[in-house]
Amino acid sequence: MPPSEQPAAQLIAQMDRLLKQGDPVGALRAADQLLAQSKRSFPGWLGRAVALMNLGQIADADAAVEQALRLAPGDPQAKIIQAMLDQRLGRIDRAVAALGPIAASRTAHAVEAGITLSETLWFAHRRDELKALIEKGGAWVSDPRARLTLARLKSRDEPVAAIAELTDISTRERNPVLRRVAGFDAVGLLDKQGRYREAFDLAVSLHAATTPPFDIEGMLAPVREQASLIAKGERWITPRAEPVQGLAMVVGVPRSGTTLLEQMLDRHPMVSGIGEYDGVDALAGGLVSMGRWPRGLAMLPRDPAQALQKRYLDGAQRLRRPGAAWTFDKTLRAWRWLPAIAAVLPGTVCLHMARDPRDAAISTFLSYFHPVNDGWTASIAMLRRVAEAERTVVPRALEVLGLPHEALVYEDFVADPAANAARCLTRMGLAMDARVLSPEENARAVFTLSHEQVRRPINRASIGRWQNYAFAFDGSWDALAAAHEARRTAR
Repeated sequence: MPPSEQPAAQLIAQMDRLLKQGDPVGALRAADQLLAQSKRSFPGWLGRAVALMNLGQIADADAAVEQALRLAPGDPQAKIIQAMLDQRLGRIDRAVAALGPIAASRTAHAVEAGITLSETLWFAHRRDELKALIEKGGAWVSDPRARLTLARLKSRDEPVAAIAELTDISTRERNPVLRRVAGFDAVGLLDKQGRYREAFDLAVSLHAATTPPFDIEGMLAPVREQASLIAKGERWITPRAEPVQGLAMVVGVPRSGTTLLEQMLDRHPMVSGIGEYDGVDALAGGLVSMGRWPRGLAMLPRDPAQALQKRYLDGAQRLRRPGAAWTFDKTLRAWRWLPAIAAVLPGTVCLHMARDPRDAAISTFLSYFHPVNDGWTASIAMLRRVAEAERTVVPRALEVLGLPHEALVYEDFVADPAANAARCLTRMGLAMDARVLSPEENARAVFTLSHEQVRRPINRASIGRWQNYAFAFDGSWDALAAAHEARRTAR
């Protein structure tokens, strides 16, 4: 019997085993084999959804779980997976409505539903509903992960006790993800308490314990290669696909004000934020697999380029709010792939947000990022190298590649949000709308590290935050800081 004709039961067992072992790529292959045998395989669609979700491919996972629920509309596991995706995509009311009955049931899925519901309510800032859920009790409250929810809820009124509880979770719990999340929550509370050295030292220990070695050279080598091409000052590529309409995306590193920008623009009736969509990663991965990145972009055939564009736009369309004419992608990867965007998504409006590199670096270092995908966030030295690469390649790339763009400086942006928001909207061909100046009123949930900050009116509180951690920065940061200040002065 050929390997492709393995019995369905064997493939299902293999897929489940691979998911439990943390191998979503292998699980995805098994799911696709199931679907090759039958497009009506419920385990195939559900397994595909879970694998894609674990890989961060949210739009594709959303489409897969939708297929699963068409085959089994009442399946509680599929409903929970869809609710997890709804959470990431800002469909909070639908997620809450689906999870509530399952969490209140006596089924085997009650615990997972309760944990997912508690996280959804936390990030959506629906504190009263979260308190009611906890008071109602249920099997989920006894799960180790519920300790995180209880400690988070305590953080508002009893921050010192919450720090102790979160720190305990970060050292005693067996689940490595739970330990890391709780630990960085404790770091954030220590920072708010002004206990800066403790916050920094805890972050150092968390990174050391939970972040594997990261290949910073492997990440930056392609950036340097494209920088050498861009430095020639000539367009070595022309668009390889038709221009796109109604697409804008942020260009910048994490913690540089990207969530604020998205939440502001999303308030405009003609603009829909779609969060940190994975479409640029998929587009770039396609070019790499074809051997076209970066020097081969000039010879990228039209048909593959159009196919890559269609895949990106189809996924973005699933996430866009009905009635909006513009899609705003808050990807944090665009700065590394600007030639790919120019080739496959020509016409994309790029909004480059730059912040004092020291403020962005310390905010990133003290926060939870994926320990494998974003392992470069684990040291101040690697953060500096990434900041240097971004500042070197992005401004020149935007000019040379002919991408329509606006250069924004975070400190100036928050000082005069009306003028800067108007610049962005004008670049998109849209009229100013006063609603963009009240991002804290945005009902769309934020599942990024900035979820609490953007629920407050626009303010300057985080400017100069790095000074609380001046001991972490040496003279190697001076040139970056001076260049950023010169950019502000030039404006």
